[in-house]
Amino acid sequence: MAEGPVEKGIARGNLPPLELYVPEPKYRPGDVVDYSHLPVPPAGLLARPDETCPASETWPLTLDMVRVLDDDDHAVGAWNPGLDPETLRRMLRTMALTRAFDDRLYRSQRQGKTSFYMKCTGEEAISVACAMALAGDDMVFPSYRQQGILISRGYPLVDMVNQIYSNRADPLKGRQLPIMYSAKDYGFFSISGNLATQFPQAVGWAMASAIKGDTRIATAFIGEGSSAEGDFHAAMTFAAVYNAPVVLHVVNNQWAISSFSGFAGAERTTFAARATGYGIAGLRVDGNDALAVYAAMEWAANRARANQGPTLIEHFTYRAEGHSTSDDPSAYRSAQEREEWPLGDPIMRLKKHLIALGEWSEEQQEAMDRELVEQVKVATKEAEKNGILGHGMHHPFHTMFEDVFEELPWHLEEQAAQAMRERGIKWPEWKERDDA
Repeated sequence: MAEGPVEKGIARGNLPPLELYVPEPKYRPGDVVDYSHLPVPPAGLLARPDETCPASETWPLTLDMVRVLDDDDHAVGAWNPGLDPETLRRMLRTMALTRAFDDRLYRSQRQGKTSFYMKCTGEEAISVACAMALAGDDMVFPSYRQQGILISRGYPLVDMVNQIYSNRADPLKGRQLPIMYSAKDYGFFSISGNLATQFPQAVGWAMASAIKGDTRIATAFIGEGSSAEGDFHAAMTFAAVYNAPVVLHVVNNQWAISSFSGFAGAERTTFAARATGYGIAGLRVDGNDALAVYAAMEWAANRARANQGPTLIEHFTYRAEGHSTSDDPSAYRSAQEREEWPLGDPIMRLKKHLIALGEWSEEQQEAMDRELVEQVKVATKEAEKNGILGHGMHHPFHTMFEDVFEELPWHLEEQAAQAMRERGIKWPEWKERDDA
């Protein structure tokens, strides 16, 4: 053992100096993009294990990729869910409606009608197909790109816009950031800006459902960057130990704002492979293939309902646009990435599949898109009657003190009265609105 004080920075013998590795994305602004390094297996090759199989039988699937739609737009292989044309058209319509909604509300933000918006362009198949594979009363713990689940479940578009505008008809009374919906009656838990919290919440809800002998399962979504949070691992541990009836999704869209997926561990292995370390079932899925997403969600949901425990699903996809309206992706990634993405666009792929089946046409698609744009326009115009950002048409000021206690305590009553009095003195024009 060495004696005396340690001399810092002195090399010992012939040992090389230590080096810290910092992940770096392959492409930066201005770079030519070449995805030839990215393994994209042919569709239809992977076997579909029985839903009650040992978790270990799924582990090879965590390193591969479940794909159903092939290059000729046909559904092939054991994972083909065999959906009828009417269901496929409904899926396509809901995905297209989600995109039309995003496009309209993005423009609303740019027009100053709301402060903030986040689109899910390129990820519509994940939310919509998963929602369609779930039972309507299963509980969803979403991240902020799962608006397609609410739309799939028939939540009114006007209420979504009211929440985004934080106006007087906002069902959340202005207490949440725009796009952070909450809809208990639709099995849609409050979206949180704190990342990864929904994973332990979903596992806890699923455990409670099992304790009560219920038949409902839970499911939760996070981005791949959030999988580096401690909440992810706590949730995985509880899910594995208590065999919770839950399906956990990691949406790997390659970017966590400006940090690429390597910072969350993507260079070492897949995100789905983390299921192996916890001894639970895992699947890695082509997230731009709506049929593959549906099949994986259906498989995992059936497994959970059969008391076979949790499943971790990685959806391999691409965030086609910025992280939010506050983000400029051209500052950190090549503009070619979106165009060169080898898994294509989820709406385009499902449309081409329906056309290949003889159940759809380009003319029908164009007509439907026009109809959906008009539907969203009508909803936003109706919501705007209740106010937009900065107009003053909000819930009465006193509501900021409500909905925590069944009966407001005396000290909060005093605070509310004082706040209302001071507000009336400083802004007399607001008093009439508050009193209305």
